[in-house]
Amino acid sequence: MSFNLTSEQIDIQKAAREFARGEFTKWAREADEKEYCPEVLYKQAAELGFQGIFFPEEYGGAGLGYLEFCLVIEEFWRVDPGIGQSLGSVVFGSDLLLTFGSEEQKKKYLPPITEGEAIMAAAITEADAGSDVTAVATRAVLDGDEWVINGTKMFITNGNLADYIILYCLTDPDNPSRHQRHSCIMVETDRPGFSANKIHGKMGIRASDTAELSLTDLRVPKENLIGERGEGFAQFMAFFNRTRLHIAAQGIGVAQGALDMATRHVKNRVQFGRPLAALQAVQFKIAEMATKVEASRSLLYRAASLADQGIFDHKLIAMAKWTAGETGVRVTDEALQLHGGYGYLAEYDIERFYRDAKIVELYEGTKEVEKQVIARVILGKA
Repeated sequence: MSFNLTSEQIDIQKAAREFARGEFTKWAREADEKEYCPEVLYKQAAELGFQGIFFPEEYGGAGLGYLEFCLVIEEFWRVDPGIGQSLGSVVFGSDLLLTFGSEEQKKKYLPPITEGEAIMAAAITEADAGSDVTAVATRAVLDGDEWVINGTKMFITNGNLADYIILYCLTDPDNPSRHQRHSCIMVETDRPGFSANKIHGKMGIRASDTAELSLTDLRVPKENLIGERGEGFAQFMAFFNRTRLHIAAQGIGVAQGALDMATRHVKNRVQFGRPLAALQAVQFKIAEMATKVEASRSLLYRAASLADQGIFDHKLIAMAKWTAGETGVRVTDEALQLHGGYGYLAEYDIERFYRDAKIVELYEGTKEVEKQVIARVILGKA
C-alpha cells in the first residue's frame, strides 16, 4: 500500500491551501464576529472547482473521490474553520442523493451546486431527537400526489441558505420496526410552509449558518421521495459513513492550523532570555501535538482511500472521526496554552480555533456514538 499522495492530489491540496490563505484571512475575524460567510467566497470556491469535487462528471463534478474532498476540507479548516465549514457544507446532503437518488433527481439538484448557483442541506436533528434518530417526529403524510410535511428541525447547517434540503421524516409510524418508519424527502425551500430561523450565539464556527426549521403543511410532489419509502434510517446511516470522513478532515485541519500557530509563536516568543522553543517542555508539547495530527491524518486517509474503492468500513470511519475530533480539541487546547495569556485574546486566531474545534466532537455523531459503533463492530451487539 502506498501512503503517498498522487501528483494530482498534491496539486488539489496546494490549490485549496493557496485559495484559503489568500482569501479566508481577509474575512475570518469579521465572519466570526458577524456570523456570516461572504457570498463572494462561495462563488470563488465554485469557480475553482472545489464544490462537488467528488460528484461524477455527468453531474458537473470533477469525478474525483472522498480523499480529494478531505484534502480540500483539511486545508480550508487549517486556515479558518468557520469559513471552511461554510464552503465545505455547500454539498451537505449530496452524498445521500448520489447514493439513493434517482437519475432525474441527481440531474436536477447536483449541477447547480458545482456551478455555484445552489446550496444543499440535510435535516435530521430535532429538539427531542439527536443521537437517537428513530425518535424523529417530523411527519410526512401522503395526500394524493403530494407529501404534506409538519414538524420542526434543530441545528440545521445551511438552514437559512439552502435552496433545497433533504428532510428525514416519519412516514410509517405503525411499522413494527422502528428502523423502517422514516423516509428521506427532498424539499425546495421556496415552497409555502417552509421557514428557517437563524441560531445566533454559537460557541464556534459562527461563520457557518445554523438554523431551526419550521414546516407547516408544506407540500412537495411524491416524486421528491429519495429512494424507497421506509428506508430513511438505512439511508442516513450510509450517509453518515460518508460525511464522517468530511468531519474527520475538519478535525485534522483545525488541529494542523493550531499547530502551525503554536510553532510560530514558540519560535518568536522569548522568555528567560531565549525562545520558548528552546525549552524541553515546549518541545515535548509540540512533538506530541504533531504526532497526534499525523496519526489522525493517516487513519482518515486510509478510511477515505477505502471508501473511494467502494469499501465503507464502519469501524475505521468511526475511529477516524472520533480520533480527529479529539485531536482537534486537544491540540487547539495545547496550542492556546503555549500562547499563554495572549491565547485568551480575540485578536489572536488561536482563541477562535479553540472555540471552533469542539463542534467536531459533537455533530455527525458524538464521540460517544463513534465509540459505540467501534465497540459493536468488535464485540457484536452484546
